[in-house]
Amino acid sequence: MSATILDDKTFTELNYAKTTERNTEFNNCVFKKCDFSDAIFAGCKFIDCIFDNCNLSMMKLDRSTLNNVSFKDCKILGVNFSAAEDFLFTVAFESCSLDYSSFMRKKMPKTVFKKSSLKEVTFTQANLAGSVFDDCNLLETVFRQTNLTSVNFSTALNYIIDPELNTMKKAIFSSHGLEGLLFKYDLKIV
Repeated sequence: MSATILDDKTFTELNYAKTTERNTEFNNCVFKKCDFSDAIFAGCKFIDCIFDNCNLSMMKLDRSTLNNVSFKDCKILGVNFSAAEDFLFTVAFESCSLDYSSFMRKKMPKTVFKKSSLKEVTFTQANLAGSVFDDCNLLETVFRQTNLTSVNFSTALNYIIDPELNTMKKAIFSSHGLEGLLFKYDLKIV
């Protein structure tokens, strides 16, 4: 089966909800105000692509590649990024809602999460070394056996991270966030 290759295209207000796309390669494409909710992308490649103000909630990424993909102002609820290919996996998020998504076991060093909601997101066994959570809500987000070396949490909110269950050397926290590191000790910090 030959792959379809689309280069340098802009898609605006495309409704792709609940559809399936297989073996399509998108190079340097821009998606604006598109609906990919409940869509299945199997064996697809997104290389140097931008998603702007799109709904990708519950999208399936079955063996798909995300290489240098940016998401801005997107709704990305309940997406299992763990199903995407590991090779060349590089993403960035700005002003997105990623609640209930999973990055379990993903190698994603130096990933930028900016002004985004990551409520109940799973980063178990992920490698986030050198990543930034800039002004992000991490309420009930799970970090377990996660590489958080040099991760910047200085402006992140509502996180609870157990330093004994994660690698955290040189991670950056603000003093107001220390409570999230000491939560399991049931201490009262004033």
